[in-house]
Amino acid sequence: MRCLSPDQLDQALRLRDLSDPAGGPHAMQLLLAEVVAALSAAWSRPVRVYRGPRVVPVVDNYDRLCYPPDAVTRGSRYSRYVDARRMLRAHTTAHVPDLIEQMVAERSPELVVACPGICYRRDCIDRLHVGEPHQLDVWRVRAGGPALGEPDLLAMIGLVVGAALPGRRWRTVPSPHSYTHQGRQIDVCDGAGAWVEVGECGLAHRGVLAASGLPPGASGLAMGVGLDRLLMLRKGIDDIRLLRSADRRVAGQLLDLRPYQPVSALPAVRRDLSIAVGAGVDVELLGDRVREALGERARAVESVELLSRTPYDELPAPARQRIGMLPEQRNVLVRVVLRPLDRTLTSAEANELRDRVYAALHDGSAHQWAS
Repeated sequence: MRCLSPDQLDQALRLRDLSDPAGGPHAMQLLLAEVVAALSAAWSRPVRVYRGPRVVPVVDNYDRLCYPPDAVTRGSRYSRYVDARRMLRAHTTAHVPDLIEQMVAERSPELVVACPGICYRRDCIDRLHVGEPHQLDVWRVRAGGPALGEPDLLAMIGLVVGAALPGRRWRTVPSPHSYTHQGRQIDVCDGAGAWVEVGECGLAHRGVLAASGLPPGASGLAMGVGLDRLLMLRKGIDDIRLLRSADRRVAGQLLDLRPYQPVSALPAVRRDLSIAVGAGVDVELLGDRVREALGERARAVESVELLSRTPYDELPAPARQRIGMLPEQRNVLVRVVLRPLDRTLTSAEANELRDRVYAALHDGSAHQWAS
């Protein structure tokens, strides 16, 4: 198991949670408030907003949510471990089992809770993905009485999407999840005809409810949505990095839910890298390596694209020698797009960043440096 260093953990915990008013105002908080208000009004009961700690027990993040022991997401390449027993939460769903236990202890007939907050994953780098997304979990759980079913689930999807993105078309497609039955993925039309995934949902898994102390007749609805993507769709923002921009022309527009007025785009700098990597390396792992190598400067990277993948035997011998490739490796062509949000890079700066990315990604024994 690969664990975070003390510096990496400190940096992760210092990152501002845009959904939390304690860090200052942000449009994400307004969108969250509209969703909570819509649910409360429709269900005629208050929705409890719960913000749990960012560091959670591994059992809460995975085991109590019915993730199997061999789930691929448990690996260090996808999860950020503090030590063998703790991790940075991969989703705010990690807080739900404890909340259900509180419901049982208080003998409450029903739990209606919204859990917003920053989460931590290892992901690719592009305009829709970031390693520290914001999630909103919405769960409605009943200890008994009329069972919550599929019609209730569809109604909840309509309430959440309707409040966050008034008038937008949405759809669901089957998508199994460890902690739900009849799992679905939620997609929303972006206004240009493309569908964008914004979340997942389903009927609460009976194993999750039973393990938290509820009787066999208990039922529930479970939903997790991405607050970053909802806000981007609401305001018409096309780059997730803009949500944290310090540019006054941008930051000033992230204090309300009015449509975003684009500011002048800075020119992009593209660097194509021919590198040797292990057979199992994918775009998510490449993205995370870039984040680790660049630290705060990773915000200058707009995207990391995997353009091609070539096995050892299919690459000409001179090309293998040029990158120092081993038989068990693959040659991949990676395009790195550099575009800081606040200024234009000089050629020297772009080459320096290119070389740092190259050093982090290339596992071959021969190198070609730009600087």
